[in-house]
Amino acid sequence: MRAEAVPGDPTGLHRVLDQPAVLPQAATRLDTRRELWPDEVRVRVERLNLDAASFRQLERTHGGAGSAVRAQVLEIVAERGKMQNPETGSGGMLVGTVEEVGPTSPLGLAVGDRVATLVSLTLTPLVIEDGLAGWDGLSEQVPCDGYAVLFGRSIAARIPDDLPAELSLAVMDVCGAPALTHRVVGQYAEPVVAVVGAAGKSGSLSLAAAAKAGAKRTVGIVPHEAEADLLRGTGLADHVVVADARDPIATRDAVLSAVGGTADITVVCVDVPGCEGGAILATSSGGTVIFFSMATSFSAAALGAEGLAADVTMLVGNGYVPGHADYAMQLLRENDAVRGLFERRLVDA
Repeated sequence: MRAEAVPGDPTGLHRVLDQPAVLPQAATRLDTRRELWPDEVRVRVERLNLDAASFRQLERTHGGAGSAVRAQVLEIVAERGKMQNPETGSGGMLVGTVEEVGPTSPLGLAVGDRVATLVSLTLTPLVIEDGLAGWDGLSEQVPCDGYAVLFGRSIAARIPDDLPAELSLAVMDVCGAPALTHRVVGQYAEPVVAVVGAAGKSGSLSLAAAAKAGAKRTVGIVPHEAEADLLRGTGLADHVVVADARDPIATRDAVLSAVGGTADITVVCVDVPGCEGGAILATSSGGTVIFFSMATSFSAAALGAEGLAADVTMLVGNGYVPGHADYAMQLLRENDAVRGLFERRLVDA
């Protein structure tokens, strides 16, 4: 059956195999046929970037055994037609080269464009053709040969010529965090901003975005002294404190000790569960908590805030803000400290 025989939909509903139909992200199985609907784009994949929460869960489950992690990723993609960790519900993104463009695609891409997808692998039809032979299963970045399909409402950005592809992919994977942080900080008059997981990818970008948007002071919260030393050396945070983000009292007290009060805005960028209570306690009445981690329990956040009588606005970072990729790349180019952290993490990986 040719693709045109089934009516297409810009959200990708035509590739959902579940009955009754759901949106592709919620589907258990997607149609991965190579043939395109008129508004689709097919990308030859060269690298996947698994999101941090998903990779850490796989790593813990298999005790760090890379071959077992690789085997499970292959199994997930083969069964579901997409990369969506069944435990975390999250996936990641990819880099590749456009190999075919449907005649009515609105994405503005051309054959030969090297792109990073800015939509999750959890809704992207994906076929892996090389068995992930070039990946040892020990890092989030996954060399890969295969193809993926983008829908009419997908988002992709061309890889800039002045940066390595691995670096661009790492930045674009978390580009929603700094863009939303910048927007929220701009709604306050010189706020105090605390970032949980501040030495990580999204955390470091969020610190830079907060400063650029007019934060009065920034607090970087990290889990241990090694991360603290790393962050202090960058100058990205006005105050660097060590606390287990899963310990609500320790998290609150760390912010109190740094700035003498709670934060106006708290940004959560860690990939472990159980950080909701600490973020809420560390935030002032009338303040805002932004959750960027896929490990967040949103029921725990809502019920926790209610139980603490906490008058805070809680935002779910959905990964998309208009212009988010360009903004994140701009931060990387102009901030040597952010770029240094990213490059170090790529080397360590």
